[in-house]
Amino acid sequence: MGNQSYPISIFILDVSNSSTNAIGDELTAYLDELVNWINIWTKPLGTMKVKHRAGDEIIFVGYGYSTAYTIAFFISSIWKYHQYRPYFGLSFGDIEKELADLDIEKWIHPLIKQARYANDLLKQEQTRQPFKFELDLFIQSQPNHPFLYNQFRKEFKSLFNTLLSLQHSLTQAQTNIQTLVCSAYLILQQQKAVGHLLNKTAPTISSHMKKGKCEEILHSFDELLIILNSLEKKTYPEEVNPKERNEQLIQSIRNYLKEHINILLTD
Repeated sequence: MGNQSYPISIFILDVSNSSTNAIGDELTAYLDELVNWINIWTKPLGTMKVKHRAGDEIIFVGYGYSTAYTIAFFISSIWKYHQYRPYFGLSFGDIEKELADLDIEKWIHPLIKQARYANDLLKQEQTRQPFKFELDLFIQSQPNHPFLYNQFRKEFKSLFNTLLSLQHSLTQAQTNIQTLVCSAYLILQQQKAVGHLLNKTAPTISSHMKKGKCEEILHSFDELLIILNSLEKKTYPEEVNPKERNEQLIQSIRNYLKEHINILLTD
């Protein structure tokens, strides 16, 4: 089928300050572990591509407009090294080949260039945010393109990155315990379970969530997923329901992290 297209998303992960300390071998092992986790998380969804490349970079390409951001958000929330934070250049769009046929080490495509450019922009920021989308560069304007969202890629990019900037402002204002509570709630979904994990009362957990704006942070995450899934659904109305696929992915991630919940408690 020559005209067959497939919805995908991409992230390129890099690590802040990784060259400033003798953490190289430990970080390399951790990134290899993350690649293994991503493969486990995405296994129910079929073919995805993830690779730990030279240095401290991971590249991920998966089916679904919301898939890369979903995984990136969870990785950022459970990340082990507070002094060496990850940042993610993101893009989404459509390709003409199935992922099984791609070698992401050699693949050259505008969507890869977008994710790389977004990553490079983050690298240049003094106060570095964890996420940035690039959507409108390297894509030729096609007014008659059947995928209507392509006409508004610049506007979507601006809205997404503004929301992500506000999200970052909220997370930056959190104390360490507020961040931990929010990350635990993202996984466990119950304040009582978070309290049990952290040996704190339900009112204490509730207070940390309110003061840390946890609900607002997670709402911004959910809203971005809703938009991305809606765009994909309208672009591919006859294909797999993107909302259901994304929910399956999130459930897979949560199931794994619940079994390994102590990773939140390690320094």
